Amino acid sequence: MNNYRTSAGEIADKRFGQNFLKDESIVRQIIQAMPDDDLPVVEIGPGLGDLTKELVRVRQVTAYEVDKRLCEFLREEFSREIAEGKLHLECGDVLERWSEGGLSDRPYRLIANLPYYIATHILLRALRDPLCRSTLTMVQKEVAEKFAAPTGDRNFSALSVLAQSAGEARGLFDVPPEAFAPPPKVTSSILEIRKERNLEDEGFERFLKTAFRQPRKTLYRNLASVYPKAALDPLYTEMDLPRNSRPHQVGTTLYHRLYHALTKESDHGKKFQAIDGKPEPISK
Repeated sequence: MNNYRTSAGEIADKRFGQNFLKDESIVRQIIQAMPDDDLPVVEIGPGLGDLTKELVRVRQVTAYEVDKRLCEFLREEFSREIAEGKLHLECGDVLERWSEGGLSDRPYRLIANLPYYIATHILLRALRDPLCRSTLTMVQKEVAEKFAAPTGDRNFSALSVLAQSAGEARGLFDVPPEAFAPPPKVTSSILEIRKERNLEDEGFERFLKTAFRQPRKTLYRNLASVYPKAALDPLYTEMDLPRNSRPHQVGTTLYHRLYHALTKESDHGKKFQAIDGKPEPISK
């Protein structure tokens, strides 16, 4: 099993989107970026354990690995740390574990090198998890920009609004393809989200999908595909919101105001809630 380290590029499994971080300087920068406290760490996708090796020196770690081959390797590689209680290794799908209850029974910080195909889903689950205090994750640069973009930036998206609703998101530094084995075809970034609250309203998330459905169209047009114009027009006037505003030009606070106003009782005695992008009247 120890030959895994010398053949990382060959053993990477495309099913799991595996790209193993091999650059020690990047590992050190990630460790240095961790908040200065003693909260335990949940690591998703430890891979060959290069980051795990540094994490267990400073924190108690629970690592989730879906690849059974790598689980076998990690059990052998970290047998002492596991025996000493510094590392708890969970083999299986982290999303299933989240669905069954949670990743930890106490507050924790999430650190991960996330497969690109599932990174957004995992980050949103973390923002909803009341025990997750922050995330420090390696993601595709494009994903990091969408989470960390400020209002008005061309990358400002529904993900930006959700991240700002939960706390503060920022891209810390980029990681080039050659830092991995095998090298991905894109540049990665380290994304940090420090949470101040949890995402709890799935209706708001559905509302944002409608708002950003067609980013090049006006926000008014997107919302009018679900909500009655009789409800939108007075809100736009009240909030002094230009009718030609694009979705990326409207700030997080206004999105919350619009959502809460549109889901209150209307003049017709009904509420309107976006469900999968379709208007659905619901009783009071």
